[in-house]
Formats: sequence, structure tokens, C-alpha cells
Amino acid sequence: MKPVCVLGNGQLGRMLRQAGEPLGIAVYPIGIDAEPESVPYQQSVITAEIERWPETPLTRELAGHNAFINRDIFPRLADRLPQKQLLDSLSLATSPWVALESPDQWPELFASLGNFLIVKRRTGGYDGRGQWRIKPGDEAALPPEIYGQAIVEQGIPFDGEVSIIGARNASGKTVFYPMTHNLHQDGILRTSVAFPKHLSHRQQQAESMLTAVMNNLDYVGVMAMECFIVGDQLLINELAPRVHNSGHWTQNGATISQFELHLRAILNLPLPEPEVYCPAVMVNLIGTEVNLQWLDLSLVHLHWYQKEVRPARKVGHLNLSHPDNDTLTATLDVLVTLLPPEYQSGIEWAKIKLS
Repeated sequence: MKPVCVLGNGQLGRMLRQAGEPLGIAVYPIGIDAEPESVPYQQSVITAEIERWPETPLTRELAGHNAFINRDIFPRLADRLPQKQLLDSLSLATSPWVALESPDQWPELFASLGNFLIVKRRTGGYDGRGQWRIKPGDEAALPPEIYGQAIVEQGIPFDGEVSIIGARNASGKTVFYPMTHNLHQDGILRTSVAFPKHLSHRQQQAESMLTAVMNNLDYVGVMAMECFIVGDQLLINELAPRVHNSGHWTQNGATISQFELHLRAILNLPLPEPEVYCPAVMVNLIGTEVNLQWLDLSLVHLHWYQKEVRPARKVGHLNLSHPDNDTLTATLDVLVTLLPPEYQSGIEWAKIKLS
């Protein structure tokens, strides 16, 4: 099988490499320190783990390479302006939005979108960075350079946050995981819960929306779609043309992980729909030192990224799955005693979802 080069060498690239090993697929995450002579990029299929990768002569060459799957789609979806325009062109529901070009827009923005607005940088700005919650009077604190580089969205009083992860191959076949329920705090994903798939109205709606996007783009690989639940409706928040944090539970909760599924799709390998047999929980480890006592719990799978621990930095995650909700909840009760106090609310939220 062809090797795979991954633009970016963070935790997602690392997990793609791990997923490739059992299948005999050599995966090369490419960061700042990659040596061109050690990477067989001329014979490789090229993908990316993140929308903004390190800038080096090698990554510039890979980014323009004909073997870069979704090469022309990546920059389009990495920019929130053309991403929103794509969703509008497909008549897919999002929160009302406007491109932010000038400070003179604010009176009209508050009049048309309301008094609670979200400003997002067009590129970057994930995990709560590059985003601002704005009420009348707060706009004066925005950095002047944001104008022309951001969009403004109406603040939505949503009932919940979910994501769906699907994959599409070159022949147009699509497969999906069950929708994932997500809890964000300070703009960072803290906890995810997923259940065995059933074709609810919401699942069907999400699959239909993501299929429309992938088919329109002729996309190949795994894509994530984050949504707000507003009553019976799903509003698309953002798209990610890659494997995604909210799909990490699939490593231990599905028959095929999102990382393996992505490799299968881009290498044109068989693409069966992953099976999910029992509820799964993922807890993001954010700015927290490793605690080997987590491994005393037989349901806990530790994924540690071997990164320097810093505040607000994702350094790992914990996956748990079990067919009995009570057993899963009992493990969460023990786990929360082994985590810092700020994890309490996320664990309680997961227990409520499981109940």
C-alpha cells in the first residue's frame, strides 16, 4: 500500500500513524523538523491533520502536490467566510452571519442580528482562541486588525451541541458514526458521549447535511460537522475537513476508528460502516499532568500525546465504553476523584447523558 504523508505532526498526525501500523500503512506526520530525504513523499498520498500546518519548503511542496487529497478543498474550508458561503449555497441551516469588514457595521449588526454576537477570525481561532462574545459596547475592545479578517454570527441559545463524523471515498460511498454529544467550556471541548447508532430524525438530518457538503466538494476522507441543536433543528456551526477531537471515542468505542477510516478512504480501501455496540465517553485532558492511577480502572483507555503540559493545552484524552450504563457511570464516579476539580462538571454532564 502507498505510504501517507500528513501535513502537521500534532496528536492527530500521531494517531493517524498509529492507526496505519496494523494495516501495514506507513504514515509520516510532517512538521518543522521533517527531513525531505527521510520522507517518501513522491510515492505517497498526502493528507493533513489540521487546517494550518507548519510552513517549511517541504510542507509548501506537499501542499501543492497533485497527490494531496482534497488539496483545493482545504484552503476553502479553512476560511470561515467561503465555508459559510458554501453552506448558504447548499441551503443548509447555520446561525445568521455577516462578514465583518468595518467598525461602521456595528449599529446595523446589532439591529439585524441582535445584542449577543460571536466574532470569529476567518482562519485559525480554534479552542476558543480568535473568538469574541460581543454585546453593545464590547466591540470597542476588538483588535483593529480583525476587520476584513472575521465573520460575525448571531449568538444562538442552543439546546445542545453535537457533531457527526462521516467519510466518503472516491466512488462517492459515504459512511457515518452515530452523532456525538459534546460539552464545551471556554471554547474547548471537554467531554463527548456517543451511543450505538439508531436512525433518529436528527441522525438522518445530520447525515443528509454532511453528505450534501461532501458530495458538492467531491470530498474524499473523514469530515466532521459540528452543530447546535435548536428545538428539532440542527444548525451547522463549523466543518472540519479532517479527523476531529469529537471523534476520539471511536478509537475504543467503534469497530473502526476515525483515523483508520480516514486512511481507508484516501487509499481507496474497503469502507464498511463502523459498528458501535455500546455507549462511549471521551474526556479531554487539558493542561493536566498524567496520573497513572487512571490505569487502575479497567474501562479507561489513556491516550497521552507526550506534549509539554501547559494551561489550556490538550495533552491527552481518556476513552471509556461499556454496554451497561450503570457500570460506565460507576467508573466515572471513581475517575472524577482522580482528576482535578475542574473536571467535575464535565463528568456530571456525561453521567446525565448516560442516564
